[in-house]
Amino acid sequence: MVQRFAAVTIVLLMVMFLFAPVMVLGQGLPSQIVPKSCTDQPGGCQSICDVALLAQNVLNTGIYIAVFISALLFAYAGWEAVTAGGNAEKMSAARRVFSNVLVGLLIILAGWIVIDTLMRSITNANFGPWNKICEAILSHFEHYFA
Repeated sequence: MVQRFAAVTIVLLMVMFLFAPVMVLGQGLPSQIVPKSCTDQPGGCQSICDVALLAQNVLNTGIYIAVFISALLFAYAGWEAVTAGGNAEKMSAARRVFSNVLVGLLIILAGWIVIDTLMRSITNANFGPWNKICEAILSHFEHYFA
């Protein structure tokens, strides 16, 4: 009875977790990774702004996919822990999966923070979300070409 309740609870939590971003209109994958300005012109990306937007889209897509995969792995490890039934070997395997996924996710998010900080420092932009980096790059180089 307890295992059945745990299984139903886990399934409901997984469904809630999967549909929560949809209900709050959360950020999803970009409509296209390569900007239109890079695909419309012969020769590809023509400005540093296009390259920055391409990098932003690649990183956001990668993080979105990594978070989704880590959520699935957390759910799998949770399922293994719940169904271990006192088996110490299965429980330790579930803990290893939990810790490995957590460390991997922290490395990915820390890498994003480092790259964001580096890009903000190079462009003398205000620190914040990536969606303003193009404006910062253009304003930084504007006085050279004015």
